[in-house]
Amino acid sequence: MIFVLLLVGGAILAAQSSINGRLGANTGVIESAWLTFVMGALLTFLLMFFFEPVQEATLFSVPKWQLTGALFGVVYMLAIVFAVPRVGTAAATVAVISGQLLMSLLIDHFGWFDNAQRPLDVSRYIAMALLIGAIGLIYLSHQQRQRRLVSQPSECTEAAVDPKP
Repeated sequence: MIFVLLLVGGAILAAQSSINGRLGANTGVIESAWLTFVMGALLTFLLMFFFEPVQEATLFSVPKWQLTGALFGVVYMLAIVFAVPRVGTAAATVAVISGQLLMSLLIDHFGWFDNAQRPLDVSRYIAMALLIGAIGLIYLSHQQRQRRLVSQPSECTEAAVDPKP
């Protein structure tokens, strides 16, 4: 059940990236990110107020480094809103997922942020190489598409310049 929830969350994240990318292209990157955080803050406040059980620790009592995770969300949102209109949802999502997986492998390997240490093995090194390869292939595909668009005028432009009966 947890993996179904994670798959749905991933699908929603891709849709959010696409929608926020369009919004950011129309209204501005910061405005789009701002709207996301305001709506997210409102929804989380309501969920916290009505459903969150009392916890032993508070935001004021946890180690301060744990609060930096909130800043990382801002970096992600600004990056995705900026990137999607320029490279597309798929390329932006693959790059984000690859970054997440590569960083998570390093976090596991070194046990950063008080996580259990899970050393890299051959299969994890292969996974990292495949991720880097996937990013490279998507980048090449994007570059080829850009070159085709630049070298070939659109059908609409051709029809307007040289109408055929």
